[in-house]
Amino acid sequence: MEKLITSAVMALAALAAALPALAQSQTSPPGAPQLESNLTVYAGYRFGGELTDETTGNTWELTEGPAYSLAADFPLSPNTQWELFVSHRNSALKASGLFSPVVNNVGLDITYFHVGGTYFADQVGRGVYGVGGLGATQLSPQQAGLNSETRFSFNLGIGYMIPVTKHVAVKLEARGFVTLLDSSGGMFCSGGCVVQVKGTTMTQGEVMAGITARF
Repeated sequence: MEKLITSAVMALAALAAALPALAQSQTSPPGAPQLESNLTVYAGYRFGGELTDETTGNTWELTEGPAYSLAADFPLSPNTQWELFVSHRNSALKASGLFSPVVNNVGLDITYFHVGGTYFADQVGRGVYGVGGLGATQLSPQQAGLNSETRFSFNLGIGYMIPVTKHVAVKLEARGFVTLLDSSGGMFCSGGCVVQVKGTTMTQGEVMAGITARF
């Protein structure tokens, strides 16, 4: 899983290196609004998410805590961009009800890989914007005998961008993530293990603050 995250970060970094040339090639005519590309590093807080135990019917809750994200945005128009987005958290499944203490806290890394876009009410680079994307959720249990799962997911959110200088800005965002599990026969384990969950959707929320490089 760490290799997958590293590869995604390296890919976004490579895109960031190409942003200045891309921005230069898409410079608007004199007097027209300028197109803009961004690279943003976020720190956030992720919360929410429940799964049902396949055997007992009890609930597993995902622990809340810090999450880290990276987004690369490329121009489409003076007030729209398309976006590559990665968000990761080292979470855990916390058991509720009469579970064995042995399986009361199972590590679960959750990473979102999404392609989407932003729409600014005014123009790219300042003010209120909407954001969204779709792609995949990687669910990676940190316990022997449990298998990783990949499911389709999407996100929707709202943000506010504050210009600091010509090339630096601050972004404040809130996003909601929905993962379509569609699992009635159990996830993570095909049988013979202590954790086996099911569900149709998993919903999480995240609030984020980021530093943006502008090109």
